[in-house]
Amino acid sequence: MSLFLCPVCGKALMEENASVRCENGHSFDKARSGYLNLLMPGSKHSAQPGDDKRMVNARTGFLDAGYYEPLRNEVCDMAGGCLPKVSRPVILDAGCGEGYYTSGLYRHLIHQDIRPQTAGVDISKWAVNKAAKREKDVEFAVASVFHLPIQSESCNLFLNLFAPFCLPEIQRALAPQGKMLLVIPGKDHLWQLKQVVYEQPYRNEVKEFQIEGLNLLEHRELHWSMTITDPQHIENLFQMTPYYYKTSKEGYQRLVACKSLTTTVQFHLLAYQKP
Repeated sequence: MSLFLCPVCGKALMEENASVRCENGHSFDKARSGYLNLLMPGSKHSAQPGDDKRMVNARTGFLDAGYYEPLRNEVCDMAGGCLPKVSRPVILDAGCGEGYYTSGLYRHLIHQDIRPQTAGVDISKWAVNKAAKREKDVEFAVASVFHLPIQSESCNLFLNLFAPFCLPEIQRALAPQGKMLLVIPGKDHLWQLKQVVYEQPYRNEVKEFQIEGLNLLEHRELHWSMTITDPQHIENLFQMTPYYYKTSKEGYQRLVACKSLTTTVQFHLLAYQKP
């Protein structure tokens, strides 16, 4: 049985060859790569919501080159410690993107003889298609984090890594005493990159870590200096960030002229628990 629910009526979805169907007869075909499109028309804010093909390809190229592997390793370590002692813990990656962290965590747990039921959702069909190709043993669906097609109180671990944050849906999806792992950029994240592209660079705003209705269990800060010597990887990093849309033509030209870039990388990893 799928971890996902029918987005029309909320009933369970049962596997049927290359599709899924609920008891009320609503059917959804799987894409060739294996993902489901469960995004209802009313949940779209544009014809092609979420990250476009260019941004997804840039992020895939950058992540697959290994630059953020220290972060993925830390996510795996921290998330592994958040799981309850049950036979098949349920994990949801809400805003999973191209599945780099989803797949990494799933494979990490499998190597520890833990076989989680794992699912990922993202509003970008381009990203979910990449995720489904990356990891065949994880369920992926195009869906909104503001309207998750997931049963209430079903998730033992909820991942929110650089994704839009919807507290009511997180609280609804989390099982009692379920945990959430949140990753956000630190104030100095990619500071030197900003110095290249902006005339007046700014530091990231980092809000208070306390979240109403959830208990903060653990906070880790990850901080290192990253040097990129491949101009294509520098451009990929830039194109996978929101800065791409806020940069002048002159700033972009300065960026693509860089033969090497050394920049600060800073993340906050935060674990929370639902009472």
